[in-house]
Amino acid sequence: MAVEPKAGFPMGKATRDAFGEALREAGRTNPNIVVVDGDVNNSTRTEWFAQEFPERFINVGIAESNLVGIGAGLAASGKLPVIASFACFIMCNGYDQLRMSVAFPNLNVKVVGSHAGISIGEDGPSQMAIEDVALALGMPTFTVVVPADEPSTHKAVAAMLAAEGPAYMRVGRPDVPVVYGDDPEITLGKANQLRDGDDVTLIANGIMVAAALEAARDLADEGVEARVLDMHTVRPLDVAAVTQAARETGKIVVAEEHLVQGGLGSVVAMAVAEHAPCRMAFVGVENTYAESGDAEALLEKYGLTAAHIAAKARGLL
Repeated sequence: MAVEPKAGFPMGKATRDAFGEALREAGRTNPNIVVVDGDVNNSTRTEWFAQEFPERFINVGIAESNLVGIGAGLAASGKLPVIASFACFIMCNGYDQLRMSVAFPNLNVKVVGSHAGISIGEDGPSQMAIEDVALALGMPTFTVVVPADEPSTHKAVAAMLAAEGPAYMRVGRPDVPVVYGDDPEITLGKANQLRDGDDVTLIANGIMVAAALEAARDLADEGVEARVLDMHTVRPLDVAAVTQAARETGKIVVAEEHLVQGGLGSVVAMAVAEHAPCRMAFVGVENTYAESGDAEALLEKYGLTAAHIAAKARGLL
């Protein structure tokens, strides 16, 4: 399964694959990392860590609340736990334990939710996490990261493991276009500007970054220069980059593979309202659940494409 390559972008691996590779690499240099999975390690790609470090891998079975509790206990004992499952399972089923056993005591647990968003396609709505970022933002101590492609995910995993405190990283199932070079700079809390422009700003994360860049190229053909920001860290948000974009372009479109409420768009809008009010529009899943189907068809049906981003931008001009 893959999201169709955007014009000019080579196809890369899924961000879940990049996570699995980066985690295995980190395990080779940090013997303190312990990985815990909820019996989906062949899908989250933690199986690659397990194959090389079986003594530091725990499969708790289909028991996400227990998964979180074990991760919290490992962190309280001085280990660096990475706990993983499908995003909807670990965030929805394990939320009370995440809140009380990880967020409240501010333990150094790294939570990774795979198969997020509607681009998992045929798996259907019961397994499509479209509220996971909002849930993570509901826990005040959590850093929240949504990388865009294979190279940036490698760097984001390393940054997340190096940072102190609980964190949630969202990764996806389909192969996605590569928008970064081989050695991108990913600093948690600092957006990356991938394209300059003074007419409108497109802010995106995850698979929507490639779509935003494609939309910017389409707009450029019409004489509209769009700035593109990869807001890979939802919290801490790069308020300075948002404020600068609002002041310099006066118009912002936020695009995310998530409900329009409670995710990236919401926190960007709060920053804009406080520091530099401007016209805004939002691209995301609008007050609905999706359905089982081809990933590209679902993204088109629910308005998560470059064409939809460009249309929102035109509406602000």
